[in-house]
Amino acid sequence: MGDARVIHCSVGPDVIDPIEVLSQVGSDEDGAALLFVGVVRNHADGRPVSGMRYDAYLEMAQKELGEIAGEAAEKLGTDRVAVEHRTGELEIGEVSVAIAVSSPHRAQSFDAARYVIEEIKKRLPVWKKEHYQDGTEGWVKGAVPPGTAAATGGVAKAGTTT
Repeated sequence: MGDARVIHCSVGPDVIDPIEVLSQVGSDEDGAALLFVGVVRNHADGRPVSGMRYDAYLEMAQKELGEIAGEAAEKLGTDRVAVEHRTGELEIGEVSVAIAVSSPHRAQSFDAARYVIEEIKKRLPVWKKEHYQDGTEGWVKGAVPPGTAAATGGVAKAGTTT
């Protein structure tokens, strides 16, 4: 797929600056610039959350993110897409993902950003482990790394390895 059209894609532990991601896109031809920012929230499925950990197969995730952004660029007619996804331990309110898109018309930007986030959720080899306020933790359903206790039905407790 056309990841040569993608301006910027990154997966890793660096703090995400949404304004910097947004600055990666834009052209005098564009009438729309859109920034989507995903942040760690303080609850999940009715349980209070104190933080989250994102683990990734970095080499594969970087390649896949480039493919996703390239597909969005190709399908939606914009070559101005920038995406960053964070890994490591994140606190409530920290940015976990930022997607910036610019295009001549707003519908293209909205469609491209939605495509990127939905495909990230389906395809990116990044796994989320929520840390709950009661001291337990658990991999998010559908986002469990291969070979963990959670992948085989086990429950992870704080301080244990999975």
